[in-house]
Amino acid sequence: MKESKDFFWPSYVDLMTALFLTMLVLFVLSFKRFKDKEVSLQIANKQLNVQLQEKRKLDEIKAALKRLESDYFIYNQRYKRYELNFPVTFAPQSAVLPANAQTPLVKAGRFLLSQMKALETNDNVQYLIVVEGRAAKDLRYPASDPRNLDGPAVRQLSYSRALAVIRLWEQAGLRFPNNLEVVAAGSGFRGVGRYVGAQEGLNKRFIIQVQPKIGSIGK
Repeated sequence: MKESKDFFWPSYVDLMTALFLTMLVLFVLSFKRFKDKEVSLQIANKQLNVQLQEKRKLDEIKAALKRLESDYFIYNQRYKRYELNFPVTFAPQSAVLPANAQTPLVKAGRFLLSQMKALETNDNVQYLIVVEGRAAKDLRYPASDPRNLDGPAVRQLSYSRALAVIRLWEQAGLRFPNNLEVVAAGSGFRGVGRYVGAQEGLNKRFIIQVQPKIGSIGK
């Protein structure tokens, strides 16, 4: 009987020790999983806060850009962009701004500058103002005719039209702040939102697009 008791207590102690070690290991694992979840939750909260800040900033930008809607600019809901609210049509194969369009363009540029200056804050958000020149095909010739091919000459013509607008603004003394980048672009016979069919001739023009630089939001 004594031998049985002597055998029982060491076995019991070993069992309890094993159970204690098992519980200790489970506790450590559970604690680690809890900490991992806590860290993951913290990371997720930080990401959510960043996304909320970016969303808030985008809403502020949209609200500010809405002020562009005026006699000079209109918001194109279909293509999600601001465009001139009056037509400027070039003569065929010409990059010379029509005389009757120069004064309205200068006024539009001044209005754009005043509105964009109001967006100049300490949040480092930058904006891109794209003046995109375009060209129209000659409907007297088929689409396959060399004169209707979207080649270098057509691209250069449309770019020169955009550059003419920027040069006009510069001559009028318009100076855009550091948070704005004004660039000229030429899309030739391409580009989104072109006139088609019998209205092809209306593509002898340019459009002005104002967009925030995505990479600068939230910095």
